[in-house]
Amino acid sequence: MINKINTDKLTIAIDGPSGAGKSTIAKEVARLLSVDYIDTGAMYRAIGYKLGQKNIDLEDKKALNQVLDDTMIDFEKGNMILDGLVVNDIIRTPEASRMASICSALPEVRKKLVVLQRKMGQTKSVVMDGRDIGTNVLPDAEFKFFMTASAEERAQRRFQELIEKGEQVEFSQVLKDIIQRDHNDTTRELNPLRKAKDAVELDTTGMSISEVTDKIINLVRCGR
Repeated sequence: MINKINTDKLTIAIDGPSGAGKSTIAKEVARLLSVDYIDTGAMYRAIGYKLGQKNIDLEDKKALNQVLDDTMIDFEKGNMILDGLVVNDIIRTPEASRMASICSALPEVRKKLVVLQRKMGQTKSVVMDGRDIGTNVLPDAEFKFFMTASAEERAQRRFQELIEKGEQVEFSQVLKDIIQRDHNDTTRELNPLRKAKDAVELDTTGMSISEVTDKIINLVRCGR
């Protein structure tokens, strides 16, 4: 049934808060449709990670712009590439998540990454997830979805993910971080997290990955 979907030029935007499962679902949808998956959250995490590693003062715009100008970000065979290196795991730490939230509010960072993201969406079929894909990056996307879930469930998912990676974390801290990031993302001045008017909202609380994926695939197949 999936091969009935025309993927010659298909753009799917998936937005939502941290821990809603956007990346997992977007990857699976892209795999099933045989189109490219663009993880915009990973792009911000990569920038945040690099700025943290270099101890860049974010108030120093000259230093910030120099790092941005010297940064190369790409996706290759499902891998996040930062300056030629695969950084899939090291950008998934709580610190990288915190830095990503901070960096995403910086006009200089957003300008650089949005240009790259829009170019990807204009030149090929993509499934792209993030915080403002449907509202800002790809406002003309053919399909838009807004995924969410309760803060507790999102925190539990992130907690389990970190534990499985060997991280020593407390659930209460993970929940606190989720709530704080929700606040940061929805109240930032520049392109805050919000549901696009023409997006389909999907509450994934209690839903499995396959259930959410099937829901999106069916909506795309039916043209919503």
